Amino acid sequence: MTSTLREQALGVLLMRDADAKAAAARQLDARAYAGSGASLAEPPGIPGRPAKPVLVAHTQLKHRPANTLMGRATLIHALAHIELNAIDLALDVCWRFAGMPDEFYAQWAGVAQEEALHFLLLRDHLRGMGWDYGDLPAHGALWEMAERTKHDLTARLALVPRTLEARGLDASPPIRAKLVAAGDHAAGDILDIILRDEIGHVAVGNHWYGVLCRERGLDPIATYADLASAHGAPRLRGPFNLQARRAAGFSEAELGLLDESPATPART
Repeated sequence: MTSTLREQALGVLLMRDADAKAAAARQLDARAYAGSGASLAEPPGIPGRPAKPVLVAHTQLKHRPANTLMGRATLIHALAHIELNAIDLALDVCWRFAGMPDEFYAQWAGVAQEEALHFLLLRDHLRGMGWDYGDLPAHGALWEMAERTKHDLTARLALVPRTLEARGLDASPPIRAKLVAAGDHAAGDILDIILRDEIGHVAVGNHWYGVLCRERGLDPIATYADLASAHGAPRLRGPFNLQARRAAGFSEAELGLLDESPATPART
């Protein structure tokens, strides 16, 4: 019997090898029967993770200047780690939450496909620098919000794509500028691809968050504030990429509430 799209997504999520997971995510067929009405039992081992990189607290990670080869490799490795986690996050939304329209699952499968491309581009670039994904330590904080919101789709959409992934829209331009200033124009080109696609990914989250709020009679701004407080979401601090956030579907009312005080350094 052919697996549904959601079952396929779960199978890829459980894969431990990073290269195999990315390749399998690229092969997901968003046109496949979603199996939207079936509640799937959660198996152990979510998400499947490779033996390397070693995961440590973010405070244990060393920050090196990007104008050195080691500094650039460290930054590219951190970005690859983010993208591998982004594959897992998209797959988890796709399999975990039953009862949504087929379009919902097809769109998140498409997000997983693009996140896999981002990982592969960064991994290949890292290999060209003499390293590979897993050679350097990384932190495990990126999955924590998925765990906190796994029983509430509204919270998941509010706090992963609309919060954590939207921060990538803000962080991408300064990271790109840093890499290009160090002479790594190929990395700059990869960051351009990632930013273009991430606008679409955040837009998917914004769309379905809006759908759920309308269906449930919830005010999206007040609900977001309540969910962020309840689940310990990080406070958003500027500078913000307002152009990208507008393109991703944030309302002017939401943008007007953003805190423009300086951001703390990004965790990499």
